[in-house]
Amino acid sequence: MLTNAASKIYVSRRESTRPETPMLSVIVPVFNEEDVIVHFLEATRPVLDQTGLSYEYVFIDDGSRDRTADILSRELKTGLPGRLLALSRNFGKEAALSAGLEAAKGDIAVIIDADLQDPPELILQMLDGWRAGYDVVYGLRVDRSSDTLMKRSTAGMFYRLFNRLANIDMPANAGDFRLIDRVVIDALLRLPERNRFMKGLFAWVGFPSMAIPYERPPRKAGTGKFNYWKLWNFALDGLTGFTTLPLRVWFYGGVLVSLGAFAYAIYLILRVFVSGIDVPGYASLMVALLFFSGVQLLSIGMVGEYIARLFNEAKQRPVYILQDVIEGGSEGTRSQTHKASNGK
Repeated sequence: MLTNAASKIYVSRRESTRPETPMLSVIVPVFNEEDVIVHFLEATRPVLDQTGLSYEYVFIDDGSRDRTADILSRELKTGLPGRLLALSRNFGKEAALSAGLEAAKGDIAVIIDADLQDPPELILQMLDGWRAGYDVVYGLRVDRSSDTLMKRSTAGMFYRLFNRLANIDMPANAGDFRLIDRVVIDALLRLPERNRFMKGLFAWVGFPSMAIPYERPPRKAGTGKFNYWKLWNFALDGLTGFTTLPLRVWFYGGVLVSLGAFAYAIYLILRVFVSGIDVPGYASLMVALLFFSGVQLLSIGMVGEYIARLFNEAKQRPVYILQDVIEGGSEGTRSQTHKASNGK
């Protein structure tokens, strides 16, 4: 679980013997997905039945305001295996994934979105990769024509920038769709941070991984929940969570500006000795003031981003709060939890 673990996490593959008939947990974060959730169940249940494994769904309702929770509750009460975790409000997909990982009981878990842009049929290939010895098998989107040109371009720039700045290698165009072994789940749940950029955390924990390329289809129904402002903030969280290079950039930038200012001051002194007193122009003075004021504001803003992360971590607030848990089965059981959780 998400605990304040020691700085080192030791995981032994020898002690993590893989069961011959593992249990599979399917982790599905949902937010206002009433238009597609029935299609999702119709597409995934036949695939899961083909695996020959016992399985469970772990749905995380991230504060939906439509009938998503009602539809899932009905399905669970009529025999759908698994459970529905209802969060007390919209905490975001990263928090929902953390809740799903903590609640998953399986020896392996598949993380998949409900919009059917991640083909459920790939789960069978992911299981083959897991049986071949890989702890992480992720889907690699080789065709994103269903996304807008702006989204494809900005996503490509983000992955290039992240891998250049961060000290980990995050596969480009690899989303949250992946199969992970229990040993990976346990490692992820030991990470204590509150600001959780899951794509980066998946890469940070490491473990043997393989990619399965696929073409990403359009949504089956409904609309996407991320706008460009949310994506921008998401990217900023990812960068500030895995690299301090932006702070160093401003440090070296300040050094260069200071050296340049010192050199210019010497030049002015020498020019006065050679050609007499010179009255500088108003325009050049204003341009210099505005430029360096802008540089200062940018540097303060960058420092502020890191201070904000320290502030959020210092408060030690839970990553999410559980309001309700509905268990699947022939009867369906309901547990009013109102449980705050930071993974402890």
